[in-house]
Amino acid sequence: MGRVTVRRPVRMITSRGEHTRPDALAAEEPLEIRVNGEPLTVTMRTPGHDVELAHGFLLTEGVIVEYPDVRAARYCAGKGPDGQNTYNVLDVALAEGTQPPDAGVRRNFHTTSSCGVCGKAALDAVRLSTRFDPNASPCVVSSKVLATLPDTMRERQRVFASTGGLHAAGLFDTNGEPVVVREDIGRHNAVDKALGWALLHDHLPLSEHVLLVSGRASFELVQKAAMAGIPMLAAVSAPSSLAAELAEQNGITLVGFLRGTSMNIYTAGHRVPLAEHERSPVAATENARAS
Repeated sequence: MGRVTVRRPVRMITSRGEHTRPDALAAEEPLEIRVNGEPLTVTMRTPGHDVELAHGFLLTEGVIVEYPDVRAARYCAGKGPDGQNTYNVLDVALAEGTQPPDAGVRRNFHTTSSCGVCGKAALDAVRLSTRFDPNASPCVVSSKVLATLPDTMRERQRVFASTGGLHAAGLFDTNGEPVVVREDIGRHNAVDKALGWALLHDHLPLSEHVLLVSGRASFELVQKAAMAGIPMLAAVSAPSSLAAELAEQNGITLVGFLRGTSMNIYTAGHRVPLAEHERSPVAATENARAS
C-alpha cells in the first residue's frame, strides 16, 4: 500500500532567518480502476481506502446500488521499479446480472485530483438520475448542530493535521455524531471514499445523514450526494451556481460558508429550523404580528 504522506527536506525562510528541516507532504498517486478487467478510469488520489473509493465511484456513476452488486475487488499488476506491487491498479468484478458501465461513463485518460467530471466521454453522462430520492427524506438538522460539524470533522483529519494538504468529507447523523470521515487530496475522492464505506456497510440510502465537505460545493459533489440519497450537503466554502440548481432539482438542502455559527442556506431550507433564541428580534416581532 502506498504511503499517505511523504517527507521531503524544505528550506524555510521566516522573519528570524532560514533553516532546512523535513516536511510532510500529502501523497498523490494514480489509481487505475478497472471493471471486469477492463480499464475504466485513472484518478489521482491519496493512497488508502481504495476499495471504498472504487465502490463510491461506481455508486455515484450509477453502476452499482448496493454491496452485492460487486463480487470482488482486488489489486493487480502495477509493479514499480523495485518489482513490488504499487497498489495503484484495482480491479472490480461485478456480480452476475450487474451491468458494466457504458461508454458514457468511461474516462480513457486520467482525471486530476481536483476534478472528477473531467474526462467524461459524453456530456450526457455528466447528469445522472438517482435511484434514491433525497426529496422524500424527512431529515431535519438544527443550525446549532450544523455549526458543530466542521470542528468535529477537523478533529478527525489526522493527515491534514500533519500536511495541511488534504480535503475531507464526513457523514454525520442528524444529532451531529460522526459516522465516517475520509481524507484525500481530491475532494471528489474523499466523498467517494465516505460513500463507498457507507455502501460496504449497507447504510444506503443515507436519507438521515448530512454530508460535510471541507472545501466548496460543486455540481459533482451535489450529484454524488443525490446518488446516495443524502438530503443535506454542507460545505465550509461557497457552492457553484450549478450545484445550487442541481440541489434544488433533487430537493437537497445545500448549506455553504458553514463557519462557526454562521451559514448560508441556498436550497430546501425547511430542513434547518432555528431555535427561538436564535431568531433575530425583528424576525421574532414579524412572526408574532403574523400570528
